[in-house]
Amino acid sequence: MDLLNTLVNKGLRRESPTREEALAVLATSDDDLLDVVAAAGKVRRHWFGRRVKLNYLVNLKSGLCPEDCSYCSQRLGSKAEILKYTWLKPDQASQAAAAGVAGGAKRVCLVASGRGPTDRDVDRVSDTIKAIKEQNEAVEVCACLGLLSDGQAERLREAGADAYNHNLNTSEATYGDITTTHTYADRVDTVNKAHAAGLSACSGLIAGMGESDEDLVDVVLSLRELDPDSVPVNFLIPMEGTPLAKEWHLTPQRCLRILAMTRFVCPDVEVRIAGGREVHLRTMQPLALHLANSIFLGDYLTSEGQAGRADLEMIADAGFEVEGAGEVTLPEHRVADRGGCGSHGEGAGCGSHGEGGGCGSAHEGGSLCGSAHEGGSLCGSAPAEKGAGAVPAVAGEPRTDLVAVRRRGAGTDLAPNA
Repeated sequence: MDLLNTLVNKGLRRESPTREEALAVLATSDDDLLDVVAAAGKVRRHWFGRRVKLNYLVNLKSGLCPEDCSYCSQRLGSKAEILKYTWLKPDQASQAAAAGVAGGAKRVCLVASGRGPTDRDVDRVSDTIKAIKEQNEAVEVCACLGLLSDGQAERLREAGADAYNHNLNTSEATYGDITTTHTYADRVDTVNKAHAAGLSACSGLIAGMGESDEDLVDVVLSLRELDPDSVPVNFLIPMEGTPLAKEWHLTPQRCLRILAMTRFVCPDVEVRIAGGREVHLRTMQPLALHLANSIFLGDYLTSEGQAGRADLEMIADAGFEVEGAGEVTLPEHRVADRGGCGSHGEGAGCGSHGEGGGCGSAHEGGSLCGSAHEGGSLCGSAPAEKGAGAVPAVAGEPRTDLVAVRRRGAGTDLAPNA
């Protein structure tokens, strides 16, 4: 297919596809799907080999958010029966982070619900970052706290944060349909603040909210312009009690096309499969590793994910390998341009503040990239196991059986899934 040859050549040259070419990827048929995956896989392997970076999220504060993001189970007015708790203490968060690192995670993402942090909140998170770094100097730490005020990104960097996450989520044209309590421009401003402070910027999207192909392409092209080091791709988990609870638009095939399009537009950036992969990709998850070079390990902010051990087995069985703490995540030219994360090798991890990764949105809708995976044991049951003995789902039907509210890990007395 001429389109795919063109996109591969552009990806190897770090050249962006046109809007029409990106739309054409999303419009390909299921008959061409494996060709699309193979083509995007060439670009992924060129820049990232067969390495898979593991990220682990700690939900520092759950629920009770004053924002009205429609996708989020922690939103104002949410009826979702999620865990609700105030700030974890630094030692609690550090223990959760240590469990994730023990499970193979190279990066820990610290997420808190809310519009944005107060200066006191920044102090709390700074203490947590220092506690985590004292335990494991090499671990990368990303903060995801919502909209930043002037000077806060600099303070987080001084405390040892390596990255900051704030997702654009959807296109500028449709942002107001998803959230009304802040604007698309507010989000762009926070990503720029992270850049300016020397933090690695992490910013991504959520697919499956009823958006058009044009919306998906536009948000990914906007992300390329912002030039984050990592782009998490979330697949909406429609949580009961949220406005988008009935939005079931995704198939495994569409998810793969979205990931392929993102890889073609952002060829040399860390593309992360974030919230919702277990619900929407399901048994096709191994194919997605040919497109993305990063995933979250274990559970998410308010919903449960695949068992941590199953994640590691999937990576190995698909012929990939977990990226080590001493390995550089980003291609050399991006590390040189930024002094980026992962460029510090042994013992330094990403401590000099570079690269990307990061969690997901400060809100998460039971899905969302910033997932809350704490945990140390490679335990936990995969969502698929919950439906054991049930009649197999019909293709295209909502898989509500795969959605489970998180009841373990941070904010509970139960062992986390990592």
